[in-house]
Amino acid sequence: MSLLIDKVEKIAIKHFTKKKAIKIYMKEHPVKKTFWGEVKGWLDALVFAVVVLVLINQYIFQLFVIPTPSMEKTMLVKDRVFVNKNIYGLEVWPGGTKLGSSKRTVLRDNIITFYNPEYVSKGPLFDIAAQMLFSATFSLVNIDKNEDGTPAERLYVKRAAALNNDTVKFENGNINIRVSGSDSFVNEMDFREENNLSLGPNRLIEDSYYYPLKAWASLIAYRDKGLNNSSYTPSYYLNEYKKLSDNSYPKDMYEFMKTKYYTEHKIDPSDFSARSNYNSYSNGITVPSNYVLPLGDNRDNSHDGRYFGPVSQDKVIGRVFFRFWPINRISYLGNK
Repeated sequence: MSLLIDKVEKIAIKHFTKKKAIKIYMKEHPVKKTFWGEVKGWLDALVFAVVVLVLINQYIFQLFVIPTPSMEKTMLVKDRVFVNKNIYGLEVWPGGTKLGSSKRTVLRDNIITFYNPEYVSKGPLFDIAAQMLFSATFSLVNIDKNEDGTPAERLYVKRAAALNNDTVKFENGNINIRVSGSDSFVNEMDFREENNLSLGPNRLIEDSYYYPLKAWASLIAYRDKGLNNSSYTPSYYLNEYKKLSDNSYPKDMYEFMKTKYYTEHKIDPSDFSARSNYNSYSNGITVPSNYVLPLGDNRDNSHDGRYFGPVSQDKVIGRVFFRFWPINRISYLGNK
């Protein structure tokens, strides 16, 4: 034992003696500072900081800026949030393979970030470079733009409203859900209250709006069938359509298209395409295994799973858990 202690003592003395000698030498022979030397030192520190930040954003948490009002009022446009990046598996590189994801599944009501299924990639190298620059600048610089100059939405943030084998139907903007193993549909908000889920999802469109909306959709169907002459068009549709104060764009495109296809099929029962399209709307959306149906909390102003369908859990990259900006709205979001 004494031999071991002596050995450790000799190593310690040698180490500290050498360290002290180096310190004395550096004091007696100071390195002359130069402008370029200082610049190199700052650049080294900056590169190191950027690399560390990118690694943190890729593997631990990511900064995300809310780009649209689709999650109001839970999250507002330009809110900045932290996203837990490894809760559903570790993404090796942006958009790449995920490790350990098979045992880390999305739970109902989680606020998730995922890759936009409709995003048109500019190439893997550009995607990775854009994501790294976005992360390294604390989400301030986004070089990924659409043709009109607006930021491309490669990532979406929505709520996991339905999971494996759930079926969801949409009627006048309201959602009815039949959870896996059940034989009946229930109103989503009743389902949420009964199961202590978030009451963040909300509606803004009045029920009365749907009468003129459906009349509008039916008029479009008559027009597309070449029957927009007043003698063929039911006066009810014309009278209801006149009640619209804003007919620039339907406030509920899902219900609009469902009504349009229904009317086309009624006009021409032999139009199997219209019948098939209508059935796809009226039957609702059934979520396959290992998929999730993401919906925005602002149900009347959200481009979500109603339009692009369920999303594979492999494409879900994180869960929103904390809002850090603006300062007056700092809050934990993991239970929203």
